[in-house]
Amino acid sequence: MTGIHIVNRIATIYFMAHQKGVERVMLRPIDCQKKCFDRLLKMAAKTAWGKKYDYRTIKQYDTFKERVPINDYNTLYPYIEQMIRGEKDVLWRGKTTWFSKSSGTSGSKSKYIPVSRESLIQCNYKGGKDTFALYLNNRPDSKMFTGKYLSLSGSWRSFDINTNAYCGDVSAILLNFIPQWGHFFRTPSKDIALMSNWTEKLEAFAQYTRKQNVTSLAGVPSWTLMIIRRILELEKAENLLSVWPNIELFMHGGVNFTPYMEQYKKLIPHQKMYYQQVYNASEGYFAAQDIADADDMLLFLDNGVFYEFIPLHEFETENQSVLPLEEVKTGVNYVMVISTNAGLWRYVIGDVVRFTSCNPYRIIVTGRTTHFINAFGEELMVDNAEKALMVACQKTNAVIAEYTVAPVYLESDTKAAHEWLIEYKQKPSDMNLFISTLDSELMKLNSDYEAKRSNSILLQSPLVESVPQGTFLAWLSSRKRLGGQYKIARLSNNRDVIDEIKQLI
Repeated sequence: MTGIHIVNRIATIYFMAHQKGVERVMLRPIDCQKKCFDRLLKMAAKTAWGKKYDYRTIKQYDTFKERVPINDYNTLYPYIEQMIRGEKDVLWRGKTTWFSKSSGTSGSKSKYIPVSRESLIQCNYKGGKDTFALYLNNRPDSKMFTGKYLSLSGSWRSFDINTNAYCGDVSAILLNFIPQWGHFFRTPSKDIALMSNWTEKLEAFAQYTRKQNVTSLAGVPSWTLMIIRRILELEKAENLLSVWPNIELFMHGGVNFTPYMEQYKKLIPHQKMYYQQVYNASEGYFAAQDIADADDMLLFLDNGVFYEFIPLHEFETENQSVLPLEEVKTGVNYVMVISTNAGLWRYVIGDVVRFTSCNPYRIIVTGRTTHFINAFGEELMVDNAEKALMVACQKTNAVIAEYTVAPVYLESDTKAAHEWLIEYKQKPSDMNLFISTLDSELMKLNSDYEAKRSNSILLQSPLVESVPQGTFLAWLSSRKRLGGQYKIARLSNNRDVIDEIKQLI
C-alpha cells in the first residue's frame, strides 16, 4: 500500500468514527435537543440577553417559549452591533470577533451573523465531519483522500468601526481557522481561496487547480459550474474526467440542485459520481443528505442548535403556533426558528422546510419566507417551480442556467400571470411544449395554483422569456453582488428583481 493510500485509509477511519455519533443521535433525537436546550440557556445565563429574560430561572421549554420573543435580524441587530464594537457577554458569553456575512437574497442588505468559537467547532466543523461520515458510510471504498478537496470560498475583512472584529463568508471564516493538516487535503492555496475580487478569483481557481488531482468538490452549483467550464476551456477537454479522472463527490448547497443536475452529469459522465446535498448556512450547519440519491437530508440535532418550527400558513399571523421538534408532522411546510451557540435566540432564519420523516428527522428545504409567490392566492413555492422545470427540461432537452419569476398583476389592460425570465445553456426544442409542460406540472404539484389557473379565469398561462447568456451574472455584477453568498431570488412577490434584470436586456 502506497503512502497516499495509507493516508486515505487513516482519514477514512477518522471520519467514519463520527458515524456512530450520528447514529446515536438518530436513536434519541428529542433527548439530544433537550440537552442542547439546557446547555444553551446555562451558557448564556450571564449575558445581557440572558439576564434580560432571566435564563437562570428557565427550566422548561414552555417557559422559554412564553418569555422569549420570536426574533428576526432587525430585532437582534442592536445586540449584534454591540458585539461588533467589541462588547462582551451580549448575546453569547465572552467576546465575539467573527461575523458571517449573509445577503439572504440578492436584493437585501448584508447581515452580520455572529460566529462564536463554540459554533465554529460544535456546529460548523462538526457538521462537516458528520457529512463526510455520512458519505463514507455510503461509499466505504472511497478514495477521496488520495487527492484534493476543492471548495469555493469567499473572503473576509475587518470592520471599520472595530478593526479587531472581522466579517466575511462563512466559508472564508472556516478556511481561516482550519487546522494546518487540513490544508494537505484541500486546494487551491489559501491566498487564492481568500481573494476578494471574484472575477480574478475564479480565473485563479481554474488556473491553479486544473493540474491538481481533485477528487471532490464543494460549493454553490452555479459558481462551481463556472470554474468547471473555465477549466475545460483551458484544458480543451469535453468533460471533467479528462482533467480530474479520480473525481467522485460534489457536496452542494445554497440553492436547489435540480436545475443543474443534467449539466453536471454531462460534464462529469461517471455513473459513480456522488452528489451530496448539504444545508450549511451563515447561521449554522443544519443537515446533510444521508441516503444516496435521496432528495431529503438528515437534520443534525447535536450541533449546538435548538430548533422550533412555525407552520408556514400561520407565519406572520397574530396567533401563530411555534412547535418544538417532537410536535412537527411530515408533509407540512414550516418556517424554521433556531437558537444557537453563537447567540441567535428564537431567530427566524428565513428558510421553509418540510419533514419527509420523523424517525429519523429528515427535511427538504422548500423555499424561503420571502421566496414564494402568493400574489393571487396560489402559494407557489420554490420546490414546486424546481420540480416543474425539471420535467419541462426533460421533455424538451432544455438546460437552464438561471431563472427568476415574478407576478404580472391584474390591471385594466393586463391579465394576471407569472412571468419567467430564463437563461438557457440549451434552449428547449419546442418552446410551446416547454411552457405547457411547466404549467401542467405546476398544477399537478400545487392545488392552489391549479385552482387559480382553472379555465384561465384568473391566472393565465406562464409568460416565459428567454434572456441572453450572462444576463444574470451581469445583473449581479451591476449590483456588486458577485460572490458565493449571493443568490438569484427565484420567486418574488414583487417585480423589483425581474424589472431590474429586464433593463439589462
